[in-house]
Amino acid sequence: MVDREGRIVEANDAARVLLPGPAGDDRASEDLPDWLADAHRRMVGGPGGTHVNALYGTIGERLFEAHPTPSSDGDVVWWLIDDTDRRLAEASLRSEQERAAILSEVSSTLLSSMNVAHCTEATARLAAHHLADAAVLVSPAQGRRFPLTHARAGGPVTQAVRTVDPATVPGLVEALQGFPPAPTQWINPDDIPAWAIPLGFAGQVGSVIVTQLPGHSEPNGALILLRAGTGRAFTEGEEAFTRQFAARAGAALSAARLYSEQARVTATLMRDLLPPDLGGVHGVEYAGRYRAAQDDQRIGGDFYDVHPGADPTRESLVVLGDVAGKGLDAAVLTGKIRNSLHALLPLAHDHEYVLNLLNAALLTSHHTRFATLVLASARRQAVRVRLRLTSAGHPPPLVVRADGRVEESRTSGDLVGAMPTVSARTEETDLAPGETCLLYTDGITEARGGPLGRELYGIERLKRDLTGCAGMPAEAMVERVHMLAAQWLGRGRHDDMAVVAIGAPKSGAPTVVNGDTRPRNTHQRQRRNP
Repeated sequence: MVDREGRIVEANDAARVLLPGPAGDDRASEDLPDWLADAHRRMVGGPGGTHVNALYGTIGERLFEAHPTPSSDGDVVWWLIDDTDRRLAEASLRSEQERAAILSEVSSTLLSSMNVAHCTEATARLAAHHLADAAVLVSPAQGRRFPLTHARAGGPVTQAVRTVDPATVPGLVEALQGFPPAPTQWINPDDIPAWAIPLGFAGQVGSVIVTQLPGHSEPNGALILLRAGTGRAFTEGEEAFTRQFAARAGAALSAARLYSEQARVTATLMRDLLPPDLGGVHGVEYAGRYRAAQDDQRIGGDFYDVHPGADPTRESLVVLGDVAGKGLDAAVLTGKIRNSLHALLPLAHDHEYVLNLLNAALLTSHHTRFATLVLASARRQAVRVRLRLTSAGHPPPLVVRADGRVEESRTSGDLVGAMPTVSARTEETDLAPGETCLLYTDGITEARGGPLGRELYGIERLKRDLTGCAGMPAEAMVERVHMLAAQWLGRGRHDDMAVVAIGAPKSGAPTVVNGDTRPRNTHQRQRRNP
């Protein structure tokens, strides 16, 4: 109890322990803490005094909540409640909530990019922003050189690959090897070399943390955190939080590296699964185009290849096929078929024999899918192109004559990979200059669309549309067929679609230019025969 003059006139036992000194003397200014004395003067001073709500202040190292109860004679009873533990708990809760928010931001930011460089840059930037004044991420060595990512709070992030000695930073060698980090109090800030301090770092290094970035099978590098000498030193709690941050960043970097490696392997394997680019070979025009069933895919069950003859006197083998199914599983089998046919090229003069060897290979494999194929052997003879066509369960090739007639090849045969043997009938035909043979998969003719969206494009409609393609170059014809099928489909679903055109150039017989056979045009003939 404190009177109008600010003297303690009464105190219970707990108050005497908290505010030592005899009750009732004139040492109130010394016995009462300043914040409580000021509140008491405001309450008793002036007419009617000033109402004071509960207020907070410290006595020693403890935090108290003070509640006044005025009496009729002007004295005030102050009730002091020790609120230290609650306040500490609230502060700890706020800190944990802030750290949880930071970790959530770290995870969402880092996992949103599967690019290793972007993930590394984001890790250094977030570490400098949330944990320290600056951060340096040391990635695993590339030979004798280390990729370094420097970041300052509020500043730019820079990346470089340099030859540095990790032993010059205390604890860095151990962190790069995946060992637990050394306590920050063991690291002398004066030992940090210049290469580990970002350009523009203000002042002297005052506190340092070096911690590993854990990975799935091996560390993803190490993180160096720096605070300036004027800043506060890292606490044990901040060190523990840094390890949590590093664990999230390390997991994200591992995921990015794994994705990058898988993407690299996928790209390498896919190069052999993608349809090849086609062009002129030994005086014959070839063009092809492929569209997967899903627009977000690049490979599927349709495929084509052109295997050039050893010289212009030898036949080139053209293969177009359709494997049952779609997507990656079907593409794997197309790769097997393409490799098998490449190995069987020496036997390509006998189409039926090649188809039976391929059939046997598919029947003994673990694949349960079958395929339809059409083989075309092409060779330039003077101004014409000689073709041998063999279908194995595949839609028959169409020959577009120079006058617009469209002829359906009479070749036929069994599909491959279903029966013990394959029987097939080969047809021979010639292409005059400007004429084209079109090979296609059923994704074209079975494209479902039209005015009502349910009608098949069909072979008859394809033949009618091809009459307007007479004389087109092979490249233009495959583009035209794909455009017609796409227009018929509209936005409807479709199967894989592949088209290959084999054309006889309109120009004269081929000549040899730098080892390549090219059609000899009229201008060239005039120069040779003035």
